[in-house]
Amino acid sequence: MAAALDTVVASGASDLHISPGAAPSIRVDGRLGAIEGAPRWSAQKVSEALLSVLSPERLEIFTSDQELDFAHLHGGERFRANFYRQRDSMGAVFRLIPSSIKSLAELGIPSSVGSFAAFPRGLVLVTGPTGSGKSTTIAALVDEVNRTREGHIITVEDPIEFVHEHGRCLVSQREVGRDTQSFAIALRQALRQDPDVILIGELRDLETMAVALTAAETGHLVFATLHTKDASTTIDRMIDVFPPHQQAQVRTQLAATLGGIVSQTLVRKVGGGRAVATEILVATPAVRNLIREGRSHQIPSAMQAGRSAGMQTMDQHLASLVAEQKVTAFVARESAQDVQNLNQLMRNSSQLAGRES
Repeated sequence: MAAALDTVVASGASDLHISPGAAPSIRVDGRLGAIEGAPRWSAQKVSEALLSVLSPERLEIFTSDQELDFAHLHGGERFRANFYRQRDSMGAVFRLIPSSIKSLAELGIPSSVGSFAAFPRGLVLVTGPTGSGKSTTIAALVDEVNRTREGHIITVEDPIEFVHEHGRCLVSQREVGRDTQSFAIALRQALRQDPDVILIGELRDLETMAVALTAAETGHLVFATLHTKDASTTIDRMIDVFPPHQQAQVRTQLAATLGGIVSQTLVRKVGGGRAVATEILVATPAVRNLIREGRSHQIPSAMQAGRSAGMQTMDQHLASLVAEQKVTAFVARESAQDVQNLNQLMRNSSQLAGRES
């Protein structure tokens, strides 16, 4: 087990997969493959290796729930581990958490996102598929707050991934299952703990979303993540999770409290590595009106026309990455929201570059 985790660190991989009947596999630059030279692990070998890293308390939880999320320390590195059962045996995925928190600029996140950390109140969402770097981006936002203003930051996570030291802010980090029973309970209590900023690891259910909206509505800056692909889908998800008779009220709440949305994905760079591609929605008065009036389908057009406010669509950013020769057109098309629109944006960029040269 130790050797496999060491390989993750040494190879710059993001994830380690352990599954019976297969060799330990790692994901590098988005591609999953077996560790070179590693033998296949039997179900018994997998169980022995995985059980060796569990404390008695975690073993009890895993035995009861047959699922387990936790943070694992190895060789000075921090991993987010997920254990599960499959075909009457064990399996696991370990995700390497960077040892230091990078700035938004170092991550390649557009500068307009940094302004979200300066909001006095409101709801800021970071969205994207699994493995898109949401946790890294939201950690950078919290770190920006911690370095630039005073206050009390409370995080509620499952598990705690990035560790935030006290900076200009006092930081309280709570882990679901160890420090609190659930996201919803922790958030209700957080409102009584004099917070200025609240980080919610994931908006998983109606109750958590409701408390997040209330926290933002009552004068707190709330950061949270969702597994949605773009800004308009995120808004629809936030509203649709509530019963029909509550949706008009929630739409009004969201229009009043939303500060911004960052939707992101990771794309393969020319020469290796991955770049983050982002869609950015800033809650301008026009955007708030679209949300309030139930016209979220018009939000992409508002973003495309809102560059002066710091907004951009995913396709606009992908076209920029192609123009900067950071990613190929083929890779950009794989992540495009509208391939025809992306092609037109790339043609426009190419024509502009031709005129300038």
